[in-house]
Amino acid sequence: MMGERRVDQAALFYTFSLEDHVPANHLLRSIDRFVELEGLRAHLAPFYSAMGRPSIDPELLIRMLLVGYCFGIRSERRLCEEVHLNLAYRCFCRLGLEGVVPDHSTFSKNRHGRFRESDLLRQLFDTVLRRCMSEGLVGGEGFAVDASLIKAEANRERSVPGDPGLPPEASSRAIDEYLAVLDDAAFGAATPVTPKFISPVDPAARWTAANKGPAFFAYATNYLIDLEHAVIVDVEASTAVRPAELTAARTMIERVRERHDLHPDHLAADTAYGSAEMLEWLVNDQGIAPHITIIDKSGRTDGTFSRADFTYDRAADLYRCPGGKELKQYRRAFRADHPDTPPDDTYRYRASKIDCDACALKPNCCPNGPARKVTRSIHEGARDVARDIARTDAYVTSRRERKKVEMLFAHLKRILRLDRLRLRGPCGARDEFLLAATAQNLRKMARLIPLQTAPAPA
Repeated sequence: MMGERRVDQAALFYTFSLEDHVPANHLLRSIDRFVELEGLRAHLAPFYSAMGRPSIDPELLIRMLLVGYCFGIRSERRLCEEVHLNLAYRCFCRLGLEGVVPDHSTFSKNRHGRFRESDLLRQLFDTVLRRCMSEGLVGGEGFAVDASLIKAEANRERSVPGDPGLPPEASSRAIDEYLAVLDDAAFGAATPVTPKFISPVDPAARWTAANKGPAFFAYATNYLIDLEHAVIVDVEASTAVRPAELTAARTMIERVRERHDLHPDHLAADTAYGSAEMLEWLVNDQGIAPHITIIDKSGRTDGTFSRADFTYDRAADLYRCPGGKELKQYRRAFRADHPDTPPDDTYRYRASKIDCDACALKPNCCPNGPARKVTRSIHEGARDVARDIARTDAYVTSRRERKKVEMLFAHLKRILRLDRLRLRGPCGARDEFLLAATAQNLRKMARLIPLQTAPAPA
């Protein structure tokens, strides 16, 4: 017999607990163990007025943002709807059943004001990183660094040519931020090259075609990770050009050393970080072994001897050619005030014309010149260190482990859905990258450290 729903008299009292209705294996249960916001109110206290109506609890806003970035909820308007409806989200945000979800505009007000003025999101990231360190997930011996392009919230069809620059009447918060970072090594001062196009709504975003497809406006998110468990130890936003990525790598290495006393023994990176200046900084300034493929354009394709065929004698400061002849910088004495460092940071070693004319190997060495010349960077010593490391088994291992940072970028774009920015300007990019990296570290701890559930009663 088909039954029908019976409407009983409504109960006067209900016993309902959110804890009982959130699954024991829910991701937010695991993440909640590692969210430490005890010092948040004290950190933000100087940025609130002592008078007036009480504001929205900043801990609630941070918890809601963590929910959004952990589950790829990109819209703050939709985030408020999801927190209102989802019991697990309400439980994580400490809202209970009757707690009021704040309006989505509250996030913008606090982000552009107190959160950025107090650098709260950086502090939140550092707090989560310190928890990763206390849980033993950061070895501190080997790091890897890389950058990935994230599309900016800028329409390529509405761009303007880069040579004239922005129109005089253009004005917005993103433009003010762009003008503020014109001298920043990670943004405006990263390269003197004028971009082909500029976006009027986000001029700090860089026009790039680095992905071998249609050009677009983008920022670069830079990750410095610990190779033991792929924990992100630092993150930095920069413009989408290679010099800015190198600057961001230096900034992150110095910052983790100052803030967290982390100093790696070796650093793994791709060829983009193999410039002579970067290797010099790692080897001689930081004492870090570079597990990096160097940028070397000394090889020749015309069949003649390359620089690698010449042997460098460090003690005598000269090269020896395959025929045994010497190539020297100078063959006569100079005055005492002769500069030791060349203006272009490149030493030039030349063979004697007499030796080259009598050499049987001249057709394979310098067939079109009177004598052979070999150049050497002033940073070549650091490049030699990188070449020696590249022949070791440890280098092969670190090259394989370096892929962990690329996996983090894939997770960032596919799972957390941060393949395109929602906020504009350098500050907006920095906020999104910090929150996304914080969410990735929280998810990492939740996965590596299982939640201990209480045994069922007998």
